[in-house]
Amino acid sequence: MDNMWPMFYETIFGIFALYVLTRVLGKTQISQLTAFDFIAAIVLGELVGNALFDKKTGLLDIGFVILLWGVILYSIEMVTQKFKRSRFLLEGKPAILIHEGNLVYEELRKNKMDLNEVLQLLRMKDIFSLQEVYYAILETNGELSVLRKAEYESPTKQDLQLPLQQTFVATPVIMDGEIIYDNLKEIDMTEEQLQRSLDQQHQIGKIKDVFYAEFVPGQPLFLLPYHKIKHKDYMKKV
Repeated sequence: MDNMWPMFYETIFGIFALYVLTRVLGKTQISQLTAFDFIAAIVLGELVGNALFDKKTGLLDIGFVILLWGVILYSIEMVTQKFKRSRFLLEGKPAILIHEGNLVYEELRKNKMDLNEVLQLLRMKDIFSLQEVYYAILETNGELSVLRKAEYESPTKQDLQLPLQQTFVATPVIMDGEIIYDNLKEIDMTEEQLQRSLDQQHQIGKIKDVFYAEFVPGQPLFLLPYHKIKHKDYMKKV
């Protein structure tokens, strides 16, 4: 019981001090934190947590630790503002995952991402087909910025008072050079029919040469082969 009141005061002080520090540093919401911001938040929480359960630690010690860490973070923010090149080291660099409609396999590999993750991020942007995407950039905070192809941009058919057609969700049938047999069975397509579509529509003889392919009813099979872009062209786009 004797330690409860000191812990109560220290907890309230720690929360208030962290809140003030966050406001001073101008941090964004959790979903928008960069990798460095995320690490900083963990360290701050750990420092305060350890201080609370150390009987020899008082309010001044907690305040000093938070102040010291705040000065370090603030100094880093100043460095990244004044020295542009330091931003890539401390904050990271955006990565182009889709370049002019083509998936860039090298960037997916560098960022430890697979196609399922990319498709999930696109669906969160209300995009259910890769063929709608012209550019997709993975930002340093983990968010995906998307530029649609011109034919899929606004205005919509409804805005132009054109007859509406039924919409479909695209079904991936090939990922990373391998057939997704469960999806193929769902759309009632055989492996032979898929291979025939590749031969006739895209003149591709091997499944392993296809990075991604998706099926939409009533449309030709959409696919993306393994694609590489020159480093200098990539740098211009970021």
